Amino acid sequence: SVSVVIDGHCDERGTREYNLGLGERRANAVRTFLISAGVDGGRIRTISYGKDKPEVAGSNDEAWSKNRRGVTTIA
Repeated sequence: SVSVVIDGHCDERGTREYNLGLGERRANAVRTFLISAGVDGGRIRTISYGKDKPEVAGSNDEAWSKNRRGVTTIA
């Protein structure tokens, strides 16, 4: 009865389309890992936010590294 949602995020650099694709690849990498660890793939949903939901404001290496992430939510 547990479901998993993986959000893929990027930093602000690049076009919207590029970052949406990158966020999708990042979320799918986490999905692949979870499946290899035994999680049923039918319970996992991925979504890419690209650069639309930054964790940290700023245009520097520290902010960019924190905004490139995959966020896993278990419901």
